[in-house]
Amino acid sequence: MASVFTKVISGEFPGHFVWKDDKAVVFMTIQPIREGHVLVVPREEVDHWDDLSPELLSHLTQVSQKVTKGLKEAYPAKRVGMMIAGLEVPHTHIHLVPLDSMGDLSFDHASGAEAEELAAAAANIRKALVAQGHSEAEL
Repeated sequence: MASVFTKVISGEFPGHFVWKDDKAVVFMTIQPIREGHVLVVPREEVDHWDDLSPELLSHLTQVSQKVTKGLKEAYPAKRVGMMIAGLEVPHTHIHLVPLDSMGDLSFDHASGAEAEELAAAAANIRKALVAQGHSEAEL
């Protein structure tokens, strides 16, 4: 059965994308910990990150690094945290979260976001990524 992320990637479920390439997508999470919280997701449905091919894992890491630079511009913070938790959806995904303290990575802070908020945040991040020369953000 297709995961919820596969359904977002295919367009069956709505998603606010900031990056698309042939191997991965990045979109806003509907349960953000902080504003700007995105998910880096492989198009290939792989449950556990340690089952990803080394090439795909490397690609996801490279995309995460590029998107982090856009996040830093769009949502200034001390750092952008990168986390693989993987319990909520059986499809590998990397959380990128602007943060100012370790407590900012706590899922206790997660709350539902309205579609308008997610659309505005995605547009803000895409703008920063396009300005940095990433055509993958030109959706």
